[in-house]
Amino acid sequence: MKNINLDITKAAQFLKAGTVEAYESRVKAAQEALENGTCPGNDFLGWLHLPSSITPAFLDEIQATADILRAKCEVIVVAGIGGSYLGARAVIEALGNSFAWLLQDKKNPTILFAGNNIGEDYLFELTDYLKDKKFGVINISKSGTTTETALTFRLLKKQCEAQRGKEDARDVIVEVTDAKKGAARICADKEGYKSFIIPDNVGGRFSVLTPVGLLPIACAGFDVKELVGGAQEMERACGMNVPFAENPAAQYAAVRNGLYNAGKKIEIVVNYQPKLHFFAEWWKQLYGESEGKDHKGIFPAACDFTTDLHSMGQWIQEGERSIFETVISVEEPERKLLFPHDEENLDGLNFLEGKRVDDVNKMAELGTRLAHVDGGVPNIRISVPRLNAYYIGQLIYFFEIACGISGNLLQVNPFNQPGVEAYKKNMFALLNKPGYEAESKAIRERL
Repeated sequence: MKNINLDITKAAQFLKAGTVEAYESRVKAAQEALENGTCPGNDFLGWLHLPSSITPAFLDEIQATADILRAKCEVIVVAGIGGSYLGARAVIEALGNSFAWLLQDKKNPTILFAGNNIGEDYLFELTDYLKDKKFGVINISKSGTTTETALTFRLLKKQCEAQRGKEDARDVIVEVTDAKKGAARICADKEGYKSFIIPDNVGGRFSVLTPVGLLPIACAGFDVKELVGGAQEMERACGMNVPFAENPAAQYAAVRNGLYNAGKKIEIVVNYQPKLHFFAEWWKQLYGESEGKDHKGIFPAACDFTTDLHSMGQWIQEGERSIFETVISVEEPERKLLFPHDEENLDGLNFLEGKRVDDVNKMAELGTRLAHVDGGVPNIRISVPRLNAYYIGQLIYFFEIACGISGNLLQVNPFNQPGVEAYKKNMFALLNKPGYEAESKAIRERL
């Protein structure tokens, strides 16, 4: 079976000859720091060999719980924010039917995501939609006190119990949380909910291959064993003993850091498959939260092509040359659709008659890459044989290990997020949360 493939030639050509190769010793040292646990944030390296540590028995337990939820629920709401939902959503959207929510699929429950915002209209409309539905909840939170998720879970827990009764609700509410501490752990133990553990040494944005991602993905009907199998293969392909020139994660980390040091401060991840929109959202969090420290780091952005060529295309082609692109290209779509003949040919497209729609999409991709490279935009290309669970698993681990290496090259802690706490502190002060009296007084004096 093929692996995903990395092509950096259209990016390396923008660097001085030998630049990528010159990173070999630094990349090796960065990866060794991960392996040896000598890098900043070394208490959050549980993701590094997570794929190879996952046992069949563990996946069977995940699947058994998913099967219960699937049997008892028309709708399953995943409550979580950031890494507690983006990985699961990325995989589910990539593998699912684009119009699943309209199909009333009796085979699979509808998977909805909440707890990632504080929009009153959104939450009202969600709870209103659920009024006549047999729904369950997967609450994902290490602490159980993250405002967006805790607020949403309180609403959903009460509604689920009111509609199904407390006993029945107990069977369809699952907590994914800390092993010993926190509000969500206390709730799970008190109520008797099935629960799964978020490992202490795995941060949220690296958690998609823990129950955080695996349980919702299994509930959606996708093969978590294949997903993990792909990640395991990529763990081997990016191992310490793999030569630098053959290690895709090492090459990606090297070229993007070379571009960064050459003044390319923005990386745009591009896809030509709408199903990959939320995969790019997951990537944005992974790299933005990992690298944006100490006034350093590549700014992560994303575009859906060809859609965004009609909005962002002009800027990318002729704007400030501070950007580079990483294109995720899917070699073979899962469906086949041929372009039809039209007698009048008013749109002038009969020259495409009989071609696959994907052939047109591929030429749009190639034409765009050529135009952007000609316009001064370095291009990295990641080729994915199929959009299935196995290759999505490969992509997940590829980006995770490359992110860890890149963060070490930047000499930041890739596994913390101290800047995220600033808005929370202000929000709690403004809401007069107990314990924040001094901060509340200070902040109100500034207003």
